Amino acid sequence: MIIGIDGPAGSGKSSTARAVAARLGFRHLDSGAFYRALTLAALRAGISSDEWLNLTPQQLGGFNIHGEPNQHGFRMFIDEEDVSNEIRSPEVSGRVSMMARVPAVRDWLLERLRSVAGNTDLVADGRDIGTVVFPEADLKIFLIADSDVRARRRLNEMGVAAPEQETVESEIARLLERDRLDSEREVAPLVQAPDAIVIDTSHMSFDEQVDAVVSLAKQRLEANAAN
Repeated sequence: MIIGIDGPAGSGKSSTARAVAARLGFRHLDSGAFYRALTLAALRAGISSDEWLNLTPQQLGGFNIHGEPNQHGFRMFIDEEDVSNEIRSPEVSGRVSMMARVPAVRDWLLERLRSVAGNTDLVADGRDIGTVVFPEADLKIFLIADSDVRARRRLNEMGVAAPEQETVESEIARLLERDRLDSEREVAPLVQAPDAIVIDTSHMSFDEQVDAVVSLAKQRLEANAAN
């Protein structure tokens, strides 16, 4: 079974998918981690972001990026170095949307994501996960939340427990700009799949949104078993 969780930046895709996978005993696949690893590799290689649109499949392959499965998900590697933590840095976060617009990245990414999925029960999250990567996913979830809520969640993830309003407004502006870039890009833009179930998490606790997805997944599993 494949469950796809999509939504804009800061909507809680990755954290929700990770918790849902743990509850169901599935493996978690964060597609954004692959984008982030590419972004980090390009930065390390000294390639200007102005040149990323011209990256070739050969250059992408030369970065030697791969995901290694562990008990619950995947660790990201560049060569033999585990970069799972470094790809979450602000420098990478601020540029990953630019990498997602690179035409050559899509073919590179699709091949790897579908390959690691195999025949595993999977909860996958990321932009276009239900429209492009796994269009035949058994269950598609599209998470949304108010921009203020998303900004505060993202700041909390970065260790800012009680951000000042000015900081929140700055993060809101950054998230909305990323939403614009993700929605307007020509290659696999952020868009809700027609058959996705929308869950607004603005006024839900984290446990409540995980419970909602798990409940839907169990319903779908029971329906599949009945058929």
